[in-house]
Amino acid sequence: MIQRLLPPTVAAAVATADAPDTGPLPEEAAALTSACGERRRREFRTTRLCARAAMVKLGVPPAGVPSGPKGEPRWPAGLTGSMTHCDGYRAAAVSRTDDVHAVAIDAERHAPLTAELARHVTVAAEREHLAELAGDHPGVHWETVLFSAKETVYKAFNPLTGRWLGFRDARLSLDPATHTFRARLLQPGPVVEGVGIDEFTGRWAVEEGLVLTAIALPVTAGVTAGRRVLQAV
Repeated sequence: MIQRLLPPTVAAAVATADAPDTGPLPEEAAALTSACGERRRREFRTTRLCARAAMVKLGVPPAGVPSGPKGEPRWPAGLTGSMTHCDGYRAAAVSRTDDVHAVAIDAERHAPLTAELARHVTVAAEREHLAELAGDHPGVHWETVLFSAKETVYKAFNPLTGRWLGFRDARLSLDPATHTFRARLLQPGPVVEGVGIDEFTGRWAVEEGLVLTAIALPVTAGVTAGRRVLQAV
């Protein structure tokens, strides 16, 4: 499912059940301390199995994906990627850095957010936007789509900048006709190909009980003059 939101230069792999736990690769083991519960170990191992399966699809040798000091994945040289997991779904997407600057994916169950969480992750203008979408297109948990899109924006933003991006540091709009989203950054964005980026665009889907979102920032992407928007493909 996630592959349809990504360009051909990105390979994705999905699992809907965890494989038996035979332990992580040696370079990945440091991320799993004695404090990690069994569920965390299964999620960690299965998403990395997905990452290695995606590498094979991409035509590169499968390799371990250790974690950095803040838990961020450390991809093998020449590769970039993203991983996600939610109840009953694990996925990874991988691409060559010659093809994309960053790839980001997220998956959530298609269920409503609590009112407290929905308010925490949105600004007032977004809440108005969500109310309009709910009125015009009932049956979609729009606040969950927006939440997932913001997770994806962070996963694209952080590797390019090395900085944190909070939920309220980007203002999102969702397009139900094209199944795309636009995120206007409310703090300085990354510099890509010598140009500062103000906005990201991405794609979303709701299917089989899941919300899926994705961003892929292509190398030699055109930057819209005067708006500094890096278009996802």
